[in-house]
Amino acid sequence: MKNLLKISLLLLLAVGFTSCNDDKSYEDPGLDVTLYNLSGTWKLETWNNGESLADGSYVYIELSYRDGNEFTIYQNLDSFGPRRITGVYNLYTDESLGSILRGMYDYENGDWAHRYIVSNLFSDRMTWTATDDAQNVSLYVRCDGIPQEILDQYKDEIEAEESEEE
Repeated sequence: MKNLLKISLLLLLAVGFTSCNDDKSYEDPGLDVTLYNLSGTWKLETWNNGESLADGSYVYIELSYRDGNEFTIYQNLDSFGPRRITGVYNLYTDESLGSILRGMYDYENGDWAHRYIVSNLFSDRMTWTATDDAQNVSLYVRCDGIPQEILDQYKDEIEAEESEEE
C-alpha cells in the first residue's frame, strides 16, 4: 500500500511539473505590422534600449497611411528648440528581419538615419529596432494626439501649409 501511495504521489508531481512549461504560445501575438495598424499618433517612451527621455524632452510621430504614407514628427531632442519635421514613410518586409519602416524627410533633407524593424505591435505600443544597430531600441506608445501646448508652438507653420494646400 505504501508503494502505491508513493507511485501515486510521484505521478501527481510528474503531471504537475510537465503541465507547467514555459510555452508562451497562449500570449497575445499582437497586431500584424501593416500601414493601417501603424497609422496614428505615437509618443517615444524609451530609447537607446530602455533609457527614458530627459525631463522636458519629447518626440511625437503621426503616421498617416491615407495621405500617401506621410509622417509628421514633433520633437525637441536634437536642437535648441522644438522642431516639426515632415516627410513620407514606407513599410516593407525583409525575409530575415521582418517588417521594416523607413522614412524620407521633405525638402530633400534625406532619409531617416536608420531603418527600423517594427515588432511587438499592439494597439497601445510598438518597438522599433534599428536594422544596423541592435542596441538602438525604441518603445513608442499610442496617444490620442499631439498635446495642444506643443501644437501651439507650430500654429503659424501649420496654417501656412494648410493655406498652400487649398
